[in-house]
Amino acid sequence: MIIKSYELKKLDINKNKYVLFYGVNEGAKTEEIKKIISLNKNITITNYDEKEILDNSENFYNNIFSKSLFEDKKVIIIKRATDKILKIIEEIIEKDIADISLIFNSDNLEKKSKLRSLFEKNKKLVCVPFYADTADILSRMAYNFFKEKKISISQANINLIVNKCNGDRGVLKNELLKIEFFCQNKKEISSDNLLKLVNLVENHSVSELIDNCLAKNEKKTINLLNENNFSSEDCIIITKTFLNKSKRILKLSKEYQINKDLNKTIASARPPIFWKDKDIVKQQINKWTPNQINELIFDLSEIELQIKKNYTNSINIISDFILNQSS
Repeated sequence: MIIKSYELKKLDINKNKYVLFYGVNEGAKTEEIKKIISLNKNITITNYDEKEILDNSENFYNNIFSKSLFEDKKVIIIKRATDKILKIIEEIIEKDIADISLIFNSDNLEKKSKLRSLFEKNKKLVCVPFYADTADILSRMAYNFFKEKKISISQANINLIVNKCNGDRGVLKNELLKIEFFCQNKKEISSDNLLKLVNLVENHSVSELIDNCLAKNEKKTINLLNENNFSSEDCIIITKTFLNKSKRILKLSKEYQINKDLNKTIASARPPIFWKDKDIVKQQINKWTPNQINELIFDLSEIELQIKKNYTNSINIISDFILNQSS
């Protein structure tokens, strides 16, 4: 059955065991999932990516069907769910396992989606669409934030922040947290400082994600995708970061093929590699040949075109690409 996002107070995870959240507003979905978790004590939370389940369904089933004496209830959150996981979902629903609830977090699903249709038509299942926040909603949230924090800011600068958020309150909250941190010792923010804060080319989460992907650390890559709330806007930043790091590894990989000395290759790198990054860069050099990196760079160009052509599905496109490269 379908319920609207403003009707979510009706949702009880103990009665509504199978819930589908879908839509472009990742921030609103994440917010509601956190509320559900906070209202339910003595539960065990497990996060999965759909690809992780499809690649190792046996491990997933073991987690679903196993029962611990120390657990009252399991809540399993499955990110980036699509029609590919439909048969597994139907099997779990049919078995109706006690003390298990599943929340499926999907990107925008078309009307013809079999997953969406299953949750909409079955009265035992709950389907909640999350549409983009309007500029008015985001502007009001930003205004209330600055009023509460007693930070002086013009309406024009609030509009600048809101325009960057692409209708996603999660992105807005991230930007507001950056501004709050910057304004710890001051009570106003200039337009110049604001522009620097809200237009960072790369952030730590993106850099760490790409580094682990290039190092073929599949488990860590999956964890980073699950832990971070990347938006559609972040996809271009992720792609650009991936491309820049791939070009660096190509240069180092060519050098390594000549001198056959990994430490010498790292030491001679220009620009220099920061000490804390040396170990993971060594892993990356060992995992890729120059030919493989050339192919990767070509594929990244294709992925960037796909993202620009299919913006609403960009999170799925880049996530699938990253998971495939890390495995």
